[in-house]
Amino acid sequence: MPSDLTTSPAETLALVGAQEPPARAPYGEGLAELALAVGGFALGTGEFASMGLLPSAARDVGVSIPTAGHMISAYALGVVVGAPLITVLMAKAPRRAMLIGLMIVFALANFATALAPTYAPLVAARFLAGLPHGAYFGIAALVAAGLASNGGRAQAVGRVMLGLSVANVVGVPFATWLGQEMGWRTAFLAVGGLGLLTAALVTVFVPVIPVSRGASPLRELGGFKHAQVWLTLAVAAVGFGGLFAVYSYITPTLVQITGVKLSTVPLFLSVIGLGMIAGSLVGGWLADRALMASILGGLLWSAVVLALFTLASAHPWSALADLFLIGGGIAVVPALQTRLMDTAHDAQTLAAALNHSALNLANALGAWFGGLSIAAGFGWSSTGWIGAALAAAAIPIFGLSAALDLRARRRGARRGAEGIA
Repeated sequence: MPSDLTTSPAETLALVGAQEPPARAPYGEGLAELALAVGGFALGTGEFASMGLLPSAARDVGVSIPTAGHMISAYALGVVVGAPLITVLMAKAPRRAMLIGLMIVFALANFATALAPTYAPLVAARFLAGLPHGAYFGIAALVAAGLASNGGRAQAVGRVMLGLSVANVVGVPFATWLGQEMGWRTAFLAVGGLGLLTAALVTVFVPVIPVSRGASPLRELGGFKHAQVWLTLAVAAVGFGGLFAVYSYITPTLVQITGVKLSTVPLFLSVIGLGMIAGSLVGGWLADRALMASILGGLLWSAVVLALFTLASAHPWSALADLFLIGGGIAVVPALQTRLMDTAHDAQTLAAALNHSALNLANALGAWFGGLSIAAGFGWSSTGWIGAALAAAAIPIFGLSAALDLRARRRGARRGAEGIA
């Protein structure tokens, strides 16, 4: 365990690829980063648009909305399975080729979603669409770091990840509107098209980047031996599930409880996205200065604003304000990402991918528990209480992680004192 567990993203990424000289993008770093960011935009749009289109899909395949929520859970579980599996098995594969292949699989799975005739093929197609998600983000982050000049790796990764945040402001509301106007299947066809566009852009603008020396499945698997990796993943999976408990059923909640028109729902979704952008920027700044405090503060913030949603959802303006604050809860993600990379040691690719596995496990847990609450008759707005409970449940897990850190530091200090003596 490293002595300093508050390494900044820039310092961590400086270690990644330090043995390799920066690759040169054929048309410049900016266009290469844009190509990678379009992939994040496609993935984010495909993942979150499912939530806004849930009522239409449920009606079309003849199931209830909570049952149709399993398509959201299926995608999330695909990410959970695919991120570590693909990352480990393809540890020695060329990264550009992997990015292209992953986006082609993503595109085909979204086309299959659009063509699914019944509930079972729909859920299966969403699972397949989720498989490339975490691996793409993990590899794209490392490719961006490899393309950047010295000192700019963290900023390059941030620009690539901006595609995911922009998806929540532009892509998801547009896909929701498109699904409402032309049918939910059309929205998934559009997402599949974005996947193919990304594959083409990566082919043109991203150079071939050599695999890091010493890369192997065994080295990546070594990340699983660290207890702090598991604890950090658990904090992300449980604590961040609260946001998805609300987000997964946001369309019927806004229509049935808040009383807004269906055509207004994309506006509310864009407000959540704006909160996510603000949270990402603030969260990164906080994580560089107080990593552990940022995680604890983020969990407490989410617990409070999610609990308020049960009351705030009764009126449009209070719902808008609270949804912005709920989106801001994403501020905890940069801190969790940094801590995960700090505790994974040499398994950096796996660490980058596992963060998205944990977040999508949170997606599955949130959608599932939220659906149970609704099905039990507690009402659409009860998802706020479910979300608050999930955020609060992550705090004891974080406390255990922090306690183990403290014990390790004290043990290291005693050994250092004995060595000096």
